[in-house]
Amino acid sequence: MSEIHSHHGEPALDATELSLIDRYWRAANYLSVGQIYLMDNPLLRQPLAPEHIKPRLLGHWGTTPGLNFIYAHLNRIITRRDANIIYICGPGHGGPGMVANTWLEGVYSEIYPHVSADEAGMRRLFKQFSFPGGVPSHVAPETPGSIHEGGELGYSLAHAYGAAFDNPDLVVACVVGDGEAETGPLATAWHSNKFLNPVRDGVVLPILHLNGYKIANPTVLARLSDDDLRALFTGYGYEPVFIEGHEPEAMHQLMAATLDRIFDRFADIRRAATLESPERPRWPMIILRSPKGWTGPKFVDGKMVENTWRAHQVPVDACRTNAGHRQILEDWLKSYDPHDLFDDSGALRPELKALAPKGVRRMGANPHANGGLLTRPLVTPDFRQYAVAVAEPGDREDQATLILGQYLRDVMRLNAGTANFRVFGPDETASNRLSAVFEATDRVWMAETLDSDEHLSADGRVMEILSEHMCQGWLEGYLLTGRHGFFSCYEAFIHIIDSMVSQHAKWLQVSRELEWRKPVPSLNYLLTSHVWRQDHNGFSHQDPGFVDLVANKNPEIVRVYFPPDANTLLWVGDHCLKTWDRVNVIVAGKQPEPQWLTMDEAVRHCEAGAGVWRWAGTEDGLEPDVVMACAGDVPTKETLAAIDLLRQNLPHLRIRMVNVVDLMTLQDPQHHPHGMSDAEFDRLFTSDRPVIFAYHGYPYLIHRLVYKRRNHPNFHVRGYIEQGTTTTPFDMTVLNELDRYHLAIEAIRRLPILEEKGAAVIAGFEEKLRKHHDWIREHGEDMPEVREWRWTWGRGETASG
Repeated sequence: MSEIHSHHGEPALDATELSLIDRYWRAANYLSVGQIYLMDNPLLRQPLAPEHIKPRLLGHWGTTPGLNFIYAHLNRIITRRDANIIYICGPGHGGPGMVANTWLEGVYSEIYPHVSADEAGMRRLFKQFSFPGGVPSHVAPETPGSIHEGGELGYSLAHAYGAAFDNPDLVVACVVGDGEAETGPLATAWHSNKFLNPVRDGVVLPILHLNGYKIANPTVLARLSDDDLRALFTGYGYEPVFIEGHEPEAMHQLMAATLDRIFDRFADIRRAATLESPERPRWPMIILRSPKGWTGPKFVDGKMVENTWRAHQVPVDACRTNAGHRQILEDWLKSYDPHDLFDDSGALRPELKALAPKGVRRMGANPHANGGLLTRPLVTPDFRQYAVAVAEPGDREDQATLILGQYLRDVMRLNAGTANFRVFGPDETASNRLSAVFEATDRVWMAETLDSDEHLSADGRVMEILSEHMCQGWLEGYLLTGRHGFFSCYEAFIHIIDSMVSQHAKWLQVSRELEWRKPVPSLNYLLTSHVWRQDHNGFSHQDPGFVDLVANKNPEIVRVYFPPDANTLLWVGDHCLKTWDRVNVIVAGKQPEPQWLTMDEAVRHCEAGAGVWRWAGTEDGLEPDVVMACAGDVPTKETLAAIDLLRQNLPHLRIRMVNVVDLMTLQDPQHHPHGMSDAEFDRLFTSDRPVIFAYHGYPYLIHRLVYKRRNHPNFHVRGYIEQGTTTTPFDMTVLNELDRYHLAIEAIRRLPILEEKGAAVIAGFEEKLRKHHDWIREHGEDMPEVREWRWTWGRGETASG
């Protein structure tokens, strides 16, 4: 498709169409300004007075007129072509424009009847914006038609592609702000076109909105020449089309002609694409240059405003107290001629209302932007059929994530026909031992392939790119449009998307409070290659802190699981895939580890969330002297090894072993839905005995979760204390004092009755630690008694209770 810089030939819009679309744009601009400034007198029936203006002026004008311009022209395409389009607003603070347009098309008043399509409703529309008890200034869950939280920049394009995957009839128009384009996630997201299959996926139309400025500085891309921009985006694999100008009539004609040609091009690409020859096309994109704060005040107090950074937020301030500024605002609002746009009742005039699409074709009402309306249940196999056979605790070793991979392989197979499940990960699916999924599908790859490549194909369903941001963004877009997914990642590097998961959790929290927002499938993480088995990669790969971030989020939203073996991981994985509106975090190692529970025992244990492993203890129906507790696979192994040492050296010591798989059960039920009652907590952990808690992550989190419990003063938590290096697996636990010897020593020291007898035992354990220190430095591996340790005590009556 040839580049378009000026309009040639017959106009795309006749005089009537041009007038109507311009008036519709003016209406959206008027409503946008009104939201930022007004709390009364919405149609300027009276001279503008101080009491009509909000005391606090909040919002962002600069990007909004461009967003409104795009929205109006997409409405034309939808109406003419019956196109199925959703609008993703990357400049998130363009919220007033998105609210204005959904009110104009009628969706806003249908969802929020008190914001009616008349003068009274317009007054409420204006007052509620960025007002206590109202709606945020940015695109948010409250905004109809949005799947994109606009509070943080950088994720719009990844969300857009995630929404398009497996949605062959959908066009996702994604407006990328030129400030947003400077973020790392957005810069990477341009490469998403290498993963879009024109046969089975939808279409993404990126619209790079170059209006020149951020809050106080010019943007990088806006200061590039057209030649440089063309080279940049051609290199990314796009066909860039330029739309530039400031004169409304010419811009309307150019935008209409461009969109007509682009949508013709989309149709050509789809017709040419076949499964047999799925070559990657050059998808069109638009580079839109328009003035910052277009149609707003040109000058304020002698300083240029339009087309400068001063238009970014509130172009004219102090309108309550400064009569001159108030006059500028009134003249600005009147420049849109509201009485030409709205009738005497305050409703949009009929000829303008007719420009909006109808029913679910309205972008504010498109069900893809309320994905729960379209979600189909995920078909899952019976997880029990993948069970690891455990005759006695610890009698075999297996790789838990490898077993889970077999389950995910069959989830992929069972849902192949509905195309509503994908696995995401930053080039780590095989590394994380989930390779079995490649028996059912390949990695998605639309670029060149070589004979040496493996598991790459255009119709693959595993999404891999070496960017956690991209995987997260794609998955969010996929989930929010009603599909299911699973994200595996190295534990230390999931931190890269800390901010993204925070934004998603906030979205889910607000959505749960909106009856019209339907539940969407949960965001499911598997964190593996974790801190305790990153001994080969070293300190840089050792960080278990993502759980701490998640634990800070709304308890209705977050769940954290530490399955200690493969059978518990199977239950947890199956459970998480069947949940809605959650952020589920599963932490499980990929290395061979002992297997502890039969499948029946694992089910009972996981359903309870925490329990006593009676076969490991020595309390014999009496109150224990000490409780040895744990959460995590390596902490579980080290706890059992510590119990083994105590049983051998202090056979009369009464020990209870408690394992926690659902971390949030530790909280009070008032603070988390999964929290256990005080009575149940005391039943497990006692009310007055020392508890030696071996925890996978940073110790303070356990203290935070249990601080209100009666026995909290007796909790002594061992976990990761930021000590790491390239060393042996066991030495990682020693460095952080989570190893069996330190745990056993801690137990003895917390029991005054063992002061005399325990001293010699402690001395023996300390000697073992010295021997370990010397051994690994001479031999480069752990001592045989550590490497070859096995649990040898009997199972007893039950594994968990």
